[in-house]
Amino acid sequence: MNKPRPRRSRPSRPPRPNSQPRQASAPAREVKLKPTVPLHWREALVPLLADAGYQPVDEKALARKLHVPSQEVSAFTEFLAEEEKVGRVMQVRHSLYVLPRRLGYSVGILQMNERGFGFLVPTNPAEPDFYIASEDTGTAFHGDLVLARLKEQRGRQRDTRLRGEVVKVLQRKRRQLVGTLRKTPLFYFVLPDETRIPHDICVPPPSDPATLGQKVVVELKDWPDRRKPPEGIITEVLGAPDAPGVDLLSIIRKHDLPTSFPEKVEQEAADIATPIPTGEIARREDFRKIFTLTIDPDDAKDFDDALSYRAHPNGDFEIFIHIADVSHYVQTGSALDTEARSRGNSIYLVDRVIPMLPEKLSNGICSLQPHVDRLVKTAIVTLDKRGEIKSFRFAAGIIHSAKRFTYKEAFAQLRKPSTTPLAQHLHALNGMAQNLRRRRFAKGALDLDFPEVKVRVNDLGIPTHLERTENDISHQLIEEFMLLANEVVALELKRLGRPGLYRIHENPDPGRLEEFRAQAKSMGFSCGDLTQRGEIQKLLTRVRGQAGESVVKIGLLKSLKRAMYSPKPLGHYGLAKINYTHFTSPIRRYSDLIVHRLLFGNNRDTSDFNYDGLSRVALHLSNTERSAAEAEQESVKLKKLEYFDRQAHATKRTSFQSLILEVRSSGLLVQLPEFLVQGFVHLSALQGDLFVFNPQRLELQGQRTRIILRAGQPLQVEVATVDLARHQVDFRATKQSLMKLLSSPRV
Repeated sequence: MNKPRPRRSRPSRPPRPNSQPRQASAPAREVKLKPTVPLHWREALVPLLADAGYQPVDEKALARKLHVPSQEVSAFTEFLAEEEKVGRVMQVRHSLYVLPRRLGYSVGILQMNERGFGFLVPTNPAEPDFYIASEDTGTAFHGDLVLARLKEQRGRQRDTRLRGEVVKVLQRKRRQLVGTLRKTPLFYFVLPDETRIPHDICVPPPSDPATLGQKVVVELKDWPDRRKPPEGIITEVLGAPDAPGVDLLSIIRKHDLPTSFPEKVEQEAADIATPIPTGEIARREDFRKIFTLTIDPDDAKDFDDALSYRAHPNGDFEIFIHIADVSHYVQTGSALDTEARSRGNSIYLVDRVIPMLPEKLSNGICSLQPHVDRLVKTAIVTLDKRGEIKSFRFAAGIIHSAKRFTYKEAFAQLRKPSTTPLAQHLHALNGMAQNLRRRRFAKGALDLDFPEVKVRVNDLGIPTHLERTENDISHQLIEEFMLLANEVVALELKRLGRPGLYRIHENPDPGRLEEFRAQAKSMGFSCGDLTQRGEIQKLLTRVRGQAGESVVKIGLLKSLKRAMYSPKPLGHYGLAKINYTHFTSPIRRYSDLIVHRLLFGNNRDTSDFNYDGLSRVALHLSNTERSAAEAEQESVKLKKLEYFDRQAHATKRTSFQSLILEVRSSGLLVQLPEFLVQGFVHLSALQGDLFVFNPQRLELQGQRTRIILRAGQPLQVEVATVDLARHQVDFRATKQSLMKLLSSPRV
């Protein structure tokens, strides 16, 4: 949908056959991240190979240096093979072991672009991202873990951007793809749905000729040589692309998402007793007499968080941030725990939720529903009038939520005077939340919030309308207190000297910021040196309320590094916080469940948490989060396309306000800000004149009317065509909109 898709690499022939001390609380049940091999091997190997005096040696010599007992040599061999498989070490000539970075190699995730090139995102956060040209991607697909080598820049190619080439695929992101079965006169192939995979997959002829043109799942074979096309085997026929439900089923199969829980997991959930034992209540701090409320989306069922507060005579504000106590019900090492860790997080598609935990927990005994007792882990923070933290503590508690608000209901109350006790409660919470928000931005946080567009579908999965949701004060109220809880938990973990799992967002690459700066300037938004946080804030203030606000914010997000999990507290650039973790959503994020266990366990209970184990789970959860986000965004994008496809075939055409993002020789890349949808207006869809591209000024000019089209201009458009297979929508400009531009100033 965003940009014209590059020509795919077609196979030329058919495949061959084949703060304050926290309050004492109930004991926590801890996760045990024990390595599968002796811990001292992992701790000693990398420092040994990183030592400046290290000379590459083979396996036997390495075993001697690490004092591996003779009876453990076989296990050590397996250990080295595993380390090599994930790219922590590599073998060179004569089977000598070295660290990849010592030889100019890097290990990371290949993030492909629809135009064929990509970027390597190293697994080591300290290493920079670098560019991978389409001809240098080797046999890697989007999302694969790869070993890449930095390329030396010569002559005119030298620029500020690091470049590299893939030399080896370490792990495939997925072993199966979803696509449409097609054929040439000589062979069959599958056209992948994933637009960032520019290769068709050769497959054997199907047993049923009617399968041609249908959506299928194809299992990939090994692909060792880029000079030959990738091959696969069809394992499942999903159905016709336009059949009800096939579109989202394709996304589920494409991302290999679970559709049910194993029987053992369901049984463990069923065996959990619903009533809270009296003894458990006695061990906890009782918050049931404090007025408590929740604020969530209209259709939410898994309520992770609730709020209470006390106003003190001296003006202090004591906020109680209650979070569902999932760790009480999900025992470490249980089938429930193992499955939750494997899933990593819940996934929210347009018409369904794929939960991390079975419904009995996610929508039942863990969910902080109103009018029932629920177990919680609570962060209690005392703030002064300005929102400055004075003290904080943590407690295992029990609550009884008195009121469930939707965001719409809370927003309606906050827009009116506080004439009722309930409204006064909301207004007091919002007043402090806005204090926290002002302080956060004063410290350098970036305002990257923009509206969300939800697709509403009927029982058949057909999109009926698009609903825009603003980040209003009701959302901000919850957001600020959740950010506060996440920050004080990170502070407490550091104060206690315990291992931690932190949410990090590293400083952006200056080269990517410069590319974004050029994009913003082409849209008419002046900006200074964006490596200075203050200049980014000025730009965001400048675009607030403008037609291109969402476009600029999305462009900025793309230029920043992706937030991820790490055992190192490296800080959060976007939030401008030195200490930050995830604590507030244990029903839908496994990372938060781990943090609960780390925080509420004692020193003996947390002794089995180690840096190596947390590093591995951080990488796993960063990957599952990325996969979930891709699936969610793809489901929304697909249903938006279906909505506009219906518009294209409607008897009465609807016009939409768009914004020109980019001017090319072939036409205009535009966005509909109201619906956050991008599409293309081809030159042939600019009626009434012949438009010529000016590459110096990056604009199109009408030869007869002298109309000038450039980035940042509004343009009224209608839907021309929608290509659901390629995820693209084409628009045409309305004549009325082009005529309005006749009066535009010519610079």
